[in-house]
Amino acid sequence: MPKQVVPEHRRRRRRPTKQGVVISEELIVATALRMLREHGSAGLTARRLGAALGADPSTLYRYFRGMDELTLAVGDELIGRALRGWSPTDDWQADLRELGLRIHGAYLAHPQAAVLTASRVSGRAHEIEADEIILGVLHRAGFPTPAAVRIYHCFIDQTLAFAALDAAALALPEEARRADESVWQATYARLPADTHPHIAPAAPYLTAEMNVSAYPAALGMLIGSAAAQLADG
Repeated sequence: MPKQVVPEHRRRRRRPTKQGVVISEELIVATALRMLREHGSAGLTARRLGAALGADPSTLYRYFRGMDELTLAVGDELIGRALRGWSPTDDWQADLRELGLRIHGAYLAHPQAAVLTASRVSGRAHEIEADEIILGVLHRAGFPTPAAVRIYHCFIDQTLAFAALDAAALALPEEARRADESVWQATYARLPADTHPHIAPAAPYLTAEMNVSAYPAALGMLIGSAAAQLADG
């Protein structure tokens, strides 16, 4: 059975730890992000989190029902960081592009956390705010609600899918990542045209393209398709 979370008003009465730290939900999430960056998902446990906070591991359960709820809060924090400082303009395509790049970039800044959270739905405040903002951009552009929802669905799934894919590559050990990147030059660039007539002429372009994220280009294609639908009425 999940442990009972302490109500918000009681959390605020907590005294500082012996190290003088006042525990809060925000501090726990920030510490979890740091631990994920330094140690990966295997290094994020209640015991280690408690040690990093200078508190008993049970402290976590005053704020979260368990590690999974903390994981959702970490993902929501990444979305919140993406939205920080954003404001709409009168150009819906530019707004949608910036939102996509912000969300993708926020996840890639914390690849270990992104691998854990990009596929999750938290229903938390920042996630809801992002959904409201994106749908608002599309409504202001003139899309009717069904079309706005369809484009939103494609937009957010594409953004998070690329975030998960690109973050997984960044989360690899450096040696493995470099080995993967070298394959395009070491293998594909050497395939002969008589056996691989399509790959061979494309090899220089594959070498240049395949080790960088395709997300900006894919995002441009999605926005371009949405704009064409809007123009067609």
